[in-house]
Amino acid sequence: MEPILVSACLRGVPCRYDGRDKASPELDAALAGRDVVSFCPEAAGGLPTPRRPAELSGGDGHAVLDGTARVVEDTGRDVTAAFVDGAHRALAAARHAGCTRALLMPRSPSCGRGSVYDGSFTGELVAGDGVTAALLERHGVTVRVAPGA
Repeated sequence: MEPILVSACLRGVPCRYDGRDKASPELDAALAGRDVVSFCPEAAGGLPTPRRPAELSGGDGHAVLDGTARVVEDTGRDVTAAFVDGAHRALAAARHAGCTRALLMPRSPSCGRGSVYDGSFTGELVAGDGVTAALLERHGVTVRVAPGA
């Protein structure tokens, strides 16, 4: 089977903004026997764990990549550069390993696919993709999010 890029938090790495992971026995079973490339774009982009919550502001990850939206922490601090850098590092890891598919964390400003938090820090979701998901898709990597995560 071809390798698959997977959000590191889904593989049990405590790298989420809150210092936790999102591992599940069901996901581990689904990935059994696969060559998995675990990757956290936010950590790779230089952000600490734990870290302030961040959301997309002014658009989704595609808009961030186009320079028309930002990623901001709940304090208002702009962390766009770290998210974009991490996305490029994720793409490089996927290419290096030969991944054409990725399984990522839902709703994340990095990894979300289809819906992301709206930038108001109220828990509201809007249609769109995270920065890493958008970059991977632009470069031919099929992105799915982990159900139930």
